[in-house]
Amino acid sequence: MASVVKSSRSKAPLPQTADSQDAGSLGGKQSVSITGGTGGTGGTGHNTGSLSEKLKVFKSSQFDPHAFVTSKCETMSEKEIRRLCSYLLDLKKASAEEMRKSVYANYAAFIRTSKEISDLEGELLSIRNLLSTQSALIHALAEGVRIDSLSTGPEGSTGKEIFTSEHREPSKIEKWSVEFPDTLEVLLAEKRVDEALAVLDEGESIAEDASVRKTLSLDALLSLQTAIAEHRQKLADQLAEAACQPSIHGVELRSVVLALRKLGDGPRAHTLLLDAHYRKLHYNMQSLHPSNASYGGAYTTALSQLVFSAIAQAASDSLAVFGEEPAYASELVTWSIKQTVSFAHLVKRHALASCAAAGGLRAAAECVQIALGYCSLLEARGLALCPVLLKLFRPSVEQALYANLKRIEDSSAALAAADDWVLTHPPLGTRPLGRSSTASLGSVISSQPKLSSSAHKFNSMVQEFFEDVGPLLSMQLGGHTLEGLLQVFNCYVNLLINALPGSMDDEGNFEGSRNKIVRMAQTEAQQIALLANASLLADDLLPRAAMKLSPLYQAGGKDETLRRASDKQNRIPEQREWKRRLQRSVDRLRDSFCRQHALELIFTEDGDKHLSAEMYISLDDNADEPEWFPSSIFQELFLKLNRMAIAAADMFVGRERFANILFMRLAETVILWLSDDQAFWEEIEAGPKALGPFGLQQLYLDMEFVILFASQGRYLSRNLHQVIKDIISRAIEAFATTGMDPYSVLPEDEWFADFAQVALKTLTGKTKFSTDRDVASPTASISAQSISSVMSHGST
Repeated sequence: MASVVKSSRSKAPLPQTADSQDAGSLGGKQSVSITGGTGGTGGTGHNTGSLSEKLKVFKSSQFDPHAFVTSKCETMSEKEIRRLCSYLLDLKKASAEEMRKSVYANYAAFIRTSKEISDLEGELLSIRNLLSTQSALIHALAEGVRIDSLSTGPEGSTGKEIFTSEHREPSKIEKWSVEFPDTLEVLLAEKRVDEALAVLDEGESIAEDASVRKTLSLDALLSLQTAIAEHRQKLADQLAEAACQPSIHGVELRSVVLALRKLGDGPRAHTLLLDAHYRKLHYNMQSLHPSNASYGGAYTTALSQLVFSAIAQAASDSLAVFGEEPAYASELVTWSIKQTVSFAHLVKRHALASCAAAGGLRAAAECVQIALGYCSLLEARGLALCPVLLKLFRPSVEQALYANLKRIEDSSAALAAADDWVLTHPPLGTRPLGRSSTASLGSVISSQPKLSSSAHKFNSMVQEFFEDVGPLLSMQLGGHTLEGLLQVFNCYVNLLINALPGSMDDEGNFEGSRNKIVRMAQTEAQQIALLANASLLADDLLPRAAMKLSPLYQAGGKDETLRRASDKQNRIPEQREWKRRLQRSVDRLRDSFCRQHALELIFTEDGDKHLSAEMYISLDDNADEPEWFPSSIFQELFLKLNRMAIAAADMFVGRERFANILFMRLAETVILWLSDDQAFWEEIEAGPKALGPFGLQQLYLDMEFVILFASQGRYLSRNLHQVIKDIISRAIEAFATTGMDPYSVLPEDEWFADFAQVALKTLTGKTKFSTDRDVASPTASISAQSISSVMSHGST
């Protein structure tokens, strides 16, 4: 929880108002538990109760720290003692946090009690004066009874003494008490406050002395005390009236408040001081009209100067007159928070509301930055009110943030409807991502990434979005910003998925993108361009834009410094997790791409299968040996991957690893479908026709062909190689159930490798296929150990 009063200003704790509490909670601090772990400060009641239970041992009046440590350390090793020290330090932090939470939770009651104590002090003073008056009255009555008894004394008395007492000359004190009211009247009429205060103090001193020494008669004493009380109240009312005058300010206001405090009415004096500053602020604000400002920043600047200068002056006057007394400091804080809240509502109404509604994040951020700049100046006077502003401004800035993100999403969707999915460099006039003062325009443009038109616009809008968003960090909205950007990127990836021809019949039509029109990517090159868009945005462009939220960038770091710090920034757990979530969106697009192309290879347009058990079993129906060449589906797989590799060479410059992963996943998708196709294996293993020698050899050749072109293309993964080995093993086991030795019909590995290599060259046009099987016949050289080398073949 953020403090609103610094310890140098007042020893009073923070006021636990709803504003300051919520604002302080933005910090998200953690407290250490009794066991040494960490937990959120905003824990549940169960956690708090557990902490209280564990702290009971330290609350006992008989707690002996030395004995406690000795009992723990007698049988401990050095490592355990260090762990205990760490545990005790964590316990100390937890105890301090518990104390802080307890104080803050009851602070409102503390302020109220402090005010009641101040009022009670005034009442006690009045009671003391009343008791003093009653005491004097009792003494005077007793003296009067004694005098009356003397007047009716012995018969021998002549009454001469009484005559002498009644006609004696008044004493000096009696004369002063008679002149006292008139003197005060003159001083009050002439507004000679300091002299009136001195006379009142002298009168109280004389009245107290006369009450003890009996130097004044009862009537005179009562008259003097009544005059003191009446004129004290009259002076207080006169001072209060002066403090309420609109023209009073500066030194005169402090003098009036100080005089009123000397009269014993400190709480009233402090309230009048704050009221005077409020009236002055309200009067100055009447001349400020929002319509006169050309934009919200000018209005925010003018209003900030008025409000925070008024709070600063009030804090100075309060400190000068009342010092650091907790009750007055707490009232000043409460008053300052109230003025800050009113200021925030005015800024929201006349500046932030329009910015937030229109999605003007930059204008909204500027208004917030101006207000925070002026507010932070109060910290030098002991007031930290920025958390209050942050809590109040946060909803408006969030509204502008989400409106901006929504605009990016809608604009990207509109552009995707007309995108031709051809990758180009950024158009002229677009601000380059990296500048060089000596580089030519052509070299700068050529160094920029190649994207399609909608991706270029998406990137430029994101880059502009992150300009001038410093307040988002101070308002702890950096996480919200990254999360919002991630959601917008997910929506754009959904558009790319919908641009795949097969996505219209797929369940991958995501909520929010079904009703958006997207231009289809018909060719393989266009479809690969979709992946190039998503991968470049997720790997480089979006993380680079997010770096503008880093403290280094906000501190004025240069582009080169940011680039050097990029890798280090990405090692932060939150940053790594955010990048992983971006990559998962790209993976969804890649999986949809691979699924679509795998289905095109496996199924015909009529729904029949290109890859079935029949294509292997039927080979043994003919007595003639088949033409040994990979099956058509695997030929098509190779040709498709080869075409895609050529197209990707220009699209994934410097990011060849992504292209390799793409082709690896596509090959895996096809082979995994074969591995998991239950109908295929049921027919192979338990069908009416058994798998024959030619069928086993053809399946082995197909798998060897996949291994060969995948390894040469550098996308033979360990998973793909293992699945191929499992398929071969399962086919051999199915053949063995016929009673024949599979290794007796399988040629050596070199035979399969040679035919796979010939097929590869034939398909690429490097040689012509020959049907001469004089030496190439699988029956020409058969070895029981031929399968072993494939099963132990390594993967890349």
